[in-house]
Amino acid sequence: MAKKAVATLRDRTSGKGTVKCIRMVRSKRSGAYIFQEEILPVDKEKEFFEAK
Repeated sequence: MAKKAVATLRDRTSGKGTVKCIRMVRSKRSGAYIFQEEILPVDKEKEFFEAK
């Protein structure tokens, strides 16, 4: 099972915060699992986890 980990990073200058999203994906080259991390605006979080 994949684990969804989200850490909230708050930008105090603007009204919206950002989140650090971590997703576990399988490497095409070696077949091992790697972690894909991105810091995104809050409204892009669902799109990150829906993409494959």
